[in-house]
Amino acid sequence: MDEARAAIDEGLAAVAEHPDIRFAGYLQDAQKEYAEARLTEVIVDGRREVPTPDALGVEDAPYLNGMAEAIGEARRRVLDLLREGRVDDGDAVLSAMEDVYAVLVTMDYPDAITGNLRRSTDVARSLIEKTRGDLAVARVSQDLHDALDRHRREVLEKGD
Repeated sequence: MDEARAAIDEGLAAVAEHPDIRFAGYLQDAQKEYAEARLTEVIVDGRREVPTPDALGVEDAPYLNGMAEAIGEARRRVLDLLREGRVDDGDAVLSAMEDVYAVLVTMDYPDAITGNLRRSTDVARSLIEKTRGDLAVARVSQDLHDALDRHRREVLEKGD
């Protein structure tokens, strides 16, 4: 991520005197990807404050779109956690995803300013709902598994 940050800084410096290139979208896409990576890291580990756009050195629209895309990456993490049987950890990541979404839905500005954030926010909402469903199924499955284990132990204890 440090290399990505350095590349963005180098790109910004290279086009400083060429606003037509500076604001053509190339560097904004790089900023969005960088913000997404940094925000995904925070959402997934859940131990740190969410950095601001200024702290990351990115513009607002790329930052917000990076937030929306980080929700998709967080979903992948939840699925990995579920495969490992770590449902509670998945719940924690879902909670962080919902917190990020709560910020995104307050951004009521034209798409020309936010870089089509509304569409990304709609996709994020869908991913959160799917993730919630996956976690619910995993929780029920885990509860059933635990109940069967308890029953098996009780049967074994009575047989002794």
